[in-house]
Amino acid sequence: MDPFFVVKTALDFEQASLSLEAAVTSHGFGVLGIHDLGQTLRSKGMAFKEQCRVFEVCNPKQADQVLNIQMKLNMALPCRISVYTENNQTHIGMIRPEGMLLALSDDGKLRSIATEVECTMIEIIQTASKVGRPS
Repeated sequence: MDPFFVVKTALDFEQASLSLEAAVTSHGFGVLGIHDLGQTLRSKGMAFKEQCRVFEVCNPKQADQVLNIQMKLNMALPCRISVYTENNQTHIGMIRPEGMLLALSDDGKLRSIATEVECTMIEIIQTASKVGRPS
């Protein structure tokens, strides 16, 4: 299975970013931080032409469950969803949480949590990518 889940959207970069924020909260997650990598790279003198924002997102209940299984997994949290442009096309995507978490821990209790998180994050991305999504 592809470790990435990425969708193209007809929304422009700013619209997709706003739509993602709304979709995250409507699915019971919170946005903990937003890193504008494109802006940061350009501010450091790099000739980075694309746009790229990384949204740190988290569901507190699920994060608590993961950390209670194995505290070291804090290094894989929070989850991240990116909005980025490539060749004049806007994308919204993530590294699949299930594959990442299961690669880091062999605790069987983790699988159901990771699967649930991944399913919700796929829904978030699909919702955010739809044209006409209220912002």
